[in-house]
Amino acid sequence: MPDPAYIDAVVALGQEHGFRVRAHEPMCDHTSFRVGGPADVLADPSAPEHVRLLKSFALQAKVPFALLGAGTNVLVRDGGIRGIVCRLGPAMGHIEVDHVSHRMSVQAGALLRQVSLRAAESGISGMEWAVGIPGNVGGAVFMNAGAHGGTMADVVVSVTTLTCQCEFRTWQASELAFGYRESALQGTGDIVLEATLQLEPGSREAIERRHQEILESRRQAQPLDLPSAGSVFKRPPGDYAGRLIEAAGLKGRARVGGAMVSEKHAGFIVNTGGATAADVLALIELVQRTVRERMGVELEPEVRVMGDDSAPL
Repeated sequence: MPDPAYIDAVVALGQEHGFRVRAHEPMCDHTSFRVGGPADVLADPSAPEHVRLLKSFALQAKVPFALLGAGTNVLVRDGGIRGIVCRLGPAMGHIEVDHVSHRMSVQAGALLRQVSLRAAESGISGMEWAVGIPGNVGGAVFMNAGAHGGTMADVVVSVTTLTCQCEFRTWQASELAFGYRESALQGTGDIVLEATLQLEPGSREAIERRHQEILESRRQAQPLDLPSAGSVFKRPPGDYAGRLIEAAGLKGRARVGGAMVSEKHAGFIVNTGGATAADVLALIELVQRTVRERMGVELEPEVRVMGDDSAPL
């Protein structure tokens, strides 16, 4: 376990370079599940150079380093996260629009919804599909997020990352090898910092109508009134996780503590109030075991589990 003195050093680093650092920060305040213990350090860099400084510090001090985006596809364990959590959030969410080329330069912390709305305001089409996705650009590029017939692969021109060697690198779209929920970035350890998107001229009125259709469809189908991390399981080949879970008799019935399989969409696990990360993990295991036994299918979790159950520093 690293010497807890590093926490003060990271706080000082943030003060010196002008970005926010908080010690012993509850992660339940920064994830959509609303569960999880404290991070030893939560840093909010506001420039790519800040990310490089944090990563370099972690490597030199031999301190664990974890990346957090919008916190919408993450489950933080009840013991929290040791080391530095570098959050690419609103502080790194700048969006720039080139109205001549119809390109957008977006930092990794920008929410997909914000990008979609900004494109609509500018009369630029190609990001309508993203208006209902709660994640941010960095995670969307990393996993080639998509919905309603569109994906990041359709619009990405280039991506700037920070490598494991703390060097900045530019990837062209042809190098990213986008596939279904995958990209060449996975497994590299690179951190997405910024993306350039190529869109096209469109009718603002038509774009906004499409937004409303997508948002209404989402309201009808998903349990947006309770904390969750979206679809918990990846789509199995030739089927849907939600259909299998419902067919196994778990929809609205399976529950562990404050965690429950949603009554509205069986692919969602919701926090009905007071759930712990342990509750959610136990329910995930229960769903996997039941679907395996009753439906003969192995469900693979999509939600990313972070942290551990040891006591924080």
